Amino acid sequence: MTSTTVKIGAVAAVVIVLAAGGVTAVKMHESAQSKTSKTQNLKLWVDTATKPTYVTAVKNFEKLNPKVNITIKYTNSTDALKNLQKDPSAAADVFMFPHDQIGSLASQGLIYQSTKYAKSLKDTQIPNAMAGATYQGKTYGYPYAIESQVLYYNKTQLNDNDIKTWTELTSKGKMGSNLGAAGANYIFSPLFYTVGDTLYGENGEQSKGTNIDNENGAAVLSWIKAQKNNPGFVQASTNTLNLLQSKKISATLSGPWSYNDYKKALGDDLGIAPYPTVNIGTGEKQMQAFLGVKLFGVKQATKEPLVAMKLANYLSSDKVQELGFKNSHYIPSSKAVQALTEIKNDDLAKAVVKMSETGFSTPMPKSPAMANFWASSDALFNDTYKGKISDQQMLPKLKTLVKNASKSVN
Repeated sequence: MTSTTVKIGAVAAVVIVLAAGGVTAVKMHESAQSKTSKTQNLKLWVDTATKPTYVTAVKNFEKLNPKVNITIKYTNSTDALKNLQKDPSAAADVFMFPHDQIGSLASQGLIYQSTKYAKSLKDTQIPNAMAGATYQGKTYGYPYAIESQVLYYNKTQLNDNDIKTWTELTSKGKMGSNLGAAGANYIFSPLFYTVGDTLYGENGEQSKGTNIDNENGAAVLSWIKAQKNNPGFVQASTNTLNLLQSKKISATLSGPWSYNDYKKALGDDLGIAPYPTVNIGTGEKQMQAFLGVKLFGVKQATKEPLVAMKLANYLSSDKVQELGFKNSHYIPSSKAVQALTEIKNDDLAKAVVKMSETGFSTPMPKSPAMANFWASSDALFNDTYKGKISDQQMLPKLKTLVKNASKSVN
């Protein structure tokens, strides 16, 4: 999630013109474009695994818009920022990207503001999805799915009552998760939200808005340290699937990306639920996760902004979100699609939708400075779990983490 400075060129020129003319200039451009009679060519980037969904969606869009020709290229959506920085002119007009890149895309002038569909998106998408689609009060993204970690467990080892609290879960069964290796920060950083602290401010956009260097933050580290001596906690990282399959652990924390593997391993014995509550010194509180919002964006340098926004909005529509759920098990961000019977009857979707609510998850911070947090927090979590950090060192270590995490990143 690192970023580099974009050289001043064609993209910067476009940004300056838009800044000078404001929304009026954008509308003039869009009005002129809407009168064109020529074929409009667009390039679309989507993940390879989503091919069945978006081949169909694009064909339907082209039928509705016969003067539009769309070329699909399959890429990795997590590389969107890097690819746009590399060569904005060669990038797709419309592209998939994870919402935590939106701050960098916007601040570097790489993404086109949704000047036409912001209100309709706000009306149709869940609030936390729109929180991920906006930056500094402006809408840039078009949500098409959400993802959050959930609790996966073996129903032959744990029942519904056993999974309500972390204490009960780790006394009746064994939780396998990662506190001692790379990636622990992604899973357990949201504990800071659980105790009432913030990462990069209330909206996740303020580089100096992290306040975990306090007693609440130290309590989180104390809890992490205690898991080393918790007989119901098993350090698990790359071996989690094998541990589940062999019943050496009875539960784990992961996201929709693990569903197919876990379902294949456990079959009908696989249970899926929202996170349990956890006691970090002040009573039972809902254990939180990061919420990820999957977005489409329009590049700032597109030559066809009106039709590109129209395509991005269509790909965010209820019809296409239903298709994405059917083909790829993407969990929809649309309020209407979430209300469908097939979503409510799907164990994974039901758990993720619940986890997407405020109080169960918080959208991943959008500040470009989050790159500094990732770089500094893993070592602290790992060392704390391994007993290398004394109780007296916890607060000073957190102060150092906040200092490092607050450095500006363009």
